[in-house]
Amino acid sequence: MSESQFKSYVPPDTDMPELTLRAVLVGVILAIILGAANAYLGLVAGMTVAATFPAAVIAMAALRPFKGTILEENIARTTGAVGEALAAGAIFTIPAFLISGVWTEFDYVKSTILMLIGGVLGVFFIIIVRRTLVEDVTLPFPESQACSEIVKAGQKGGSGGAKYVFWAMGLGGLIELLKNSNGILIIKPYIKYVFSLGDSVVRFLGIKKEAIAQGFTGRMMIETPAASAALTGVGYIIGPKYAAITFSGGVFGWLFLMPIALFLGTNLSDYTQFASWKSIASSVYNAQVKPIAVGAMLVGAFWTLYKMRKNLLAGVKRSMGDMKKSGSASATAVVRTDKDISFGKVLLVIGILIIPMIFVYNTFTQNFGGSIVAALVMALAGLLFAAVAGYLVGIIGSSSNPISGLTLTTLLIAAVLMVALGVKGDAGVAAVLGVAAVVCCVAGVAGDMIQDWKVGHILGGTPWRMEIAGTIGVIFAALTLVVPIALLHNANIETGGIGGEVLPAPQAGLMAMMAKGIVAGEMAWPLVIAGMLFSVALILIGSPSPMLIAVGMYLPFHSTACIFIGGVIKLIVDKVAAKKNPDEQQKTILANTGLLIASGLVAGEALTGVITAGLKTAQVELPKILGLKEGTPWLGLVVFAVLAYVLIYYPYKAMLKGEK
Repeated sequence: MSESQFKSYVPPDTDMPELTLRAVLVGVILAIILGAANAYLGLVAGMTVAATFPAAVIAMAALRPFKGTILEENIARTTGAVGEALAAGAIFTIPAFLISGVWTEFDYVKSTILMLIGGVLGVFFIIIVRRTLVEDVTLPFPESQACSEIVKAGQKGGSGGAKYVFWAMGLGGLIELLKNSNGILIIKPYIKYVFSLGDSVVRFLGIKKEAIAQGFTGRMMIETPAASAALTGVGYIIGPKYAAITFSGGVFGWLFLMPIALFLGTNLSDYTQFASWKSIASSVYNAQVKPIAVGAMLVGAFWTLYKMRKNLLAGVKRSMGDMKKSGSASATAVVRTDKDISFGKVLLVIGILIIPMIFVYNTFTQNFGGSIVAALVMALAGLLFAAVAGYLVGIIGSSSNPISGLTLTTLLIAAVLMVALGVKGDAGVAAVLGVAAVVCCVAGVAGDMIQDWKVGHILGGTPWRMEIAGTIGVIFAALTLVVPIALLHNANIETGGIGGEVLPAPQAGLMAMMAKGIVAGEMAWPLVIAGMLFSVALILIGSPSPMLIAVGMYLPFHSTACIFIGGVIKLIVDKVAAKKNPDEQQKTILANTGLLIASGLVAGEALTGVITAGLKTAQVELPKILGLKEGTPWLGLVVFAVLAYVLIYYPYKAMLKGEK
């Protein structure tokens, strides 16, 4: 169907409540909650979950008692879903200031400014090409089409599956409360096993005899999967194929590279200050295997962009050519469903936001010329990558938006320019990370907004109202997002905080290492290059995702193993359902129900993790069960059994019942 034949669900001449206080209020609350939840997930697992679907069903459930209209629900979803997008941009870059050593603690003001300006610019950059993208019938917008069908189905009765989201959030939160070290801690989430491989002793030149006497012989360490509702949900959402690919990185890094690094290339006398063999193994992994993973991620990110090169170039070409046309179109449009914020106002806001960034970057560099260059790189890269992100979302959906690759490209350009201008050391690293942070937020928000605006286009929403709603969501998410990130860091400082075992933050680690490596000259280049060549080898043998394998190498083994279990559960669901020969409607019900339950599990654990971190920061200690102060690992098996049951039984039951 051509765009000229398109008819929105709500006709353009229909007048109904849309940008109302209650709709915006629901959306703001969702933006804050979903932003915090995805910040937690991104720091723990290195990935986020698209919030469009859970935001849609929660908005419907929240507004249903007040007889909210479908367009009010659309505004609430648009406002709420942007919190996840901003969180993705934030956790990929803001923690890098800490990991790189530029900051010793989070700077609330600077972090908020970077997220706020990046998020608002993401909204206004994508306004320029909104009409061109949403009216292009060659762009499938798969996630937008699916979400609009959920909303339409919700208008025919029920809450569109909100019940699954809410009780799954409760289950995920309960499991986290029972296994979190800051919670009640009945369940020990995972165990590190150390076992001996006979009596073999690997000797090194310079190794101390006391080190051998302490038992540093032929041993290996393996971790059990983490009993995590969130990571199991992530594995379910990404599916068995990508869950297995991620786990393969964990197997390669922890069970292949780490023993080699430990037994064949490490002077153990350097590690005798550590209390246990497990501490030594973790330290060796951080020092020698993680740089290899960083090199692999670097090539993986650019390979992802290269595979999309035709779409990228097409998106850039069309976006540049349509900017003037979009501006004139928005100025002359009279139909409600065609009205954007005026082109002149869009340019004015963009200009106003770019100017203060010069002064923000100057606080990093203390070099006004370098600050101007940083602001220009930020503006040009932001405009370009906002258009590219919007185009890619139209093809593959926001869940696959390669914002880390786009951000890394910006970081490398900014780093080279800072070095050329003589802005080096911590000042140069901070400036480079500041540019990357804004562009990452721009790309994340732009992709999410165009996806939500496409849903609104299908439903018959008013563009300028959705654009205002998105801006409001960005503002409130930016003002609050630093708080959960800082709480999580401070509550886990004993395990290294962000960048440590509990909160590995792989993308932020990549950004920090690349910025320091280029600007400050601190890079373990032999190991990074080895990782780059490993990624090249994966590409040569046809690996579907070198980037995911690299992320799996960077994450703790117990995390990737749990993600893999989630993928296996999804495989079982699909196999069981296939025996019933479901039609397309039943397949959709199965997929949507499972997605909503998994999203609820993710949100429930994440929010409980943030709450318990806040309690620890406030020095409020929850009671521990006597005799179980460190938790029991056997209850972790019960957790997996419960999660498998709810993720298999309820989607299957919904499919058989024909629920929508």
